[in-house]
Formats: sequence, C-alpha cells, structure tokens
Amino acid sequence: MRLPQYSAAAVRRAVRRRTGGPAALASAVALAAVLTGCGGAGTPASGPADGTTAAVARGVVEPLAATPSPRLPVTVRSADGDDVTVTSTDRIVPLTGSLSEIVFTLGLGEQVVARDITATFEQAAKLPVVTRAHDVSAEGVLSLRPTVVLADTTTGPAEAVAQIRDAGIALVVVEPAKELADVGRRIGAVAAALGVPAAGDELKARTESRIAAVREAVPARPEDERPRVAFLYLRGSASVYLLGGGDSGASSLLEAAGAVDAGKASGLAKDFTALTSEALAAAAPDAVLVMSKGLASVGGVDGLVKIPGVAETPAGMDRRVVSVDDGVLLNYGPRTDRVLAELVEQLYPDGGKK
Repeated sequence: MRLPQYSAAAVRRAVRRRTGGPAALASAVALAAVLTGCGGAGTPASGPADGTTAAVARGVVEPLAATPSPRLPVTVRSADGDDVTVTSTDRIVPLTGSLSEIVFTLGLGEQVVARDITATFEQAAKLPVVTRAHDVSAEGVLSLRPTVVLADTTTGPAEAVAQIRDAGIALVVVEPAKELADVGRRIGAVAAALGVPAAGDELKARTESRIAAVREAVPARPEDERPRVAFLYLRGSASVYLLGGGDSGASSLLEAAGAVDAGKASGLAKDFTALTSEALAAAAPDAVLVMSKGLASVGGVDGLVKIPGVAETPAGMDRRVVSVDDGVLLNYGPRTDRVLAELVEQLYPDGGKK
C-alpha cells in the first residue's frame, strides 16, 4: 500500500500552530482511511510511561543580561524577497511563538505588543493574541499600531500578511528553522531586523554553547543500539494522526539526543504521512515522541496505545512515550538546549545504563 503524503505547507503550518490542524488538513486525513492494524519490533528504550510534559513547558525565557539599544534605521532582505527598512522597534509584533521567544531573549520583550497563540512562555502570557482559528488576524495586528512585524514563511493566510505590509508596516519574513543548524541563522536574522546584531551574536554563542554541552552528556551507544523514536503528530478531536518523516523537523533533535528517527529510518523522506499500522510496523519505534496537547487529545498514554498498530510496536508494548510542550518542541531557538535536555532525560532516565 502506498502511504498518502501531505503538502509540506499544510502540515508544517498545522504543526507550527501546535494547537490543532486546520479543517482542510483534518478532512484530508479523515478521507485517507488511516488507522488499520499491524505490528513491529525493535530494541527497547527507556522513558517515562505516563507521558509527563517536559518541565521546559513551564519555563520562562532567559533574556541577555544587558538590554540592547537598536541601531536604526536598518534595511534587511526579507525571506520572501523584499528589502525591508525598519525605522522603529517601539512596537514589535512577532507572529510565531518561536520569533517571540527570540525577541524576548534578545532583551526586547518590553517592546512586544502582541503574541501568536504559540508563544507559551510566562513573559508573553498577558499580551493580546492576534491569531484567529490558527491564522493571523490582520485587523488585530493593525489595531495595535506595530512599527515592525516579524513573520516566517509558514505564516498565513497570505492575504493577511499582504494586508499588513500594504498598510505600510515594516514586515520582515524569516526562514523557518527545521534543524539545530538553523538556530544561529534564525537568531541572527531576527537580531539584524531589529537593529541589534551584537546582541544576536551574543545570544547565538550562548545558545549554541548550551546545546553543545547537552549533546556532550548524551550516552554513547553503538549505532545499532540507539533507541528508535517515532515523532507522532496527534489531534484526536479532528482525527488527525500523522507520522513524521525525515522532513518533519524532529529528526535533528532526535539524532542530537542519540536516537534514530524511526520514521526517517523506515524510508519516509518527506515531512508527514498518515499514521497507519503498516507505517508503524515499518518504523518499529522503541519510543514515541509527541506534543503534550496531542497526547492529551487522544486521552493520554492509555488512549495512544488504543490507536490501531501502536500497541503492537515496542513503544506501545512498553508504553515508552516522550512528551514535550507544543510551544517549544520544534522552535529551534534560545530554549532548544532545554528541549534537548528533556528529550535526553526522558529517553535515558537511568543515565543511559542498559
């Protein structure tokens, strides 16, 4: 059976919002007739059986010690091809949680006047939300009189983005991050757009140093003894059950944590495919990685193992579930070292001893 593939734009947009897929995606998945039964095998990995959300979900961002002074005006090349001149950072609107995290960590949080629904850290909690049904509300953004808006190429709908730019607002689009190697680039792009490149260099160095320290603590194992981990994107209320492949965004984290991306290793080169028993059998995961809201949407670990095919995998039989907060898992930003540390802790609670 050929597994159906979904467009990168549609699924990445749903995953980026991390609070539920769009109705169109839900309909597509429902029509794909997913969830038929089968089984698999593998080498057990260690991990919590209760699906506890990673502690980083309850965290705060850690701004740089010194608040930078933007040097403006500055003209930068937006990822959508436009040259954008930023003349003021007095009122900043980042349109993804990841971008909000970078702005706050650079030390410019006091100038942020709104947030995307995925900005889940404490300092942003009281800001007005300018997303509606998981899409950006142009009217909501414009009502806050922003001087600069930050978006990425998955921000939508396109009409809303165009409306903001047509209103004369400086709108800078940043390429999304899909792997650890993108962390520094993304921090640098945001810092350049806000006129604080030196702060960007400092934050990049701090973040990359912390990630490197976590990677050094990962238990060393031969290639054939590394845990196979499948990244599942779940939205039970919309009947959306997807298995991540090599382009899902999770591979880099899993590999840095000393694991094998089971979906990628089974031959799924693209981002996501329908979660079928056949796909699970081919992936044969020892553990599954899920977002906390996705796990809750299927009724926790008890509900997860009831999805056809899951219980027959080594992960399902041993109830090996690694759960990380939706708002941080795939951000690839200043808190990625903490996400990686949580993955390592949950995969190797005994310190890697076998």
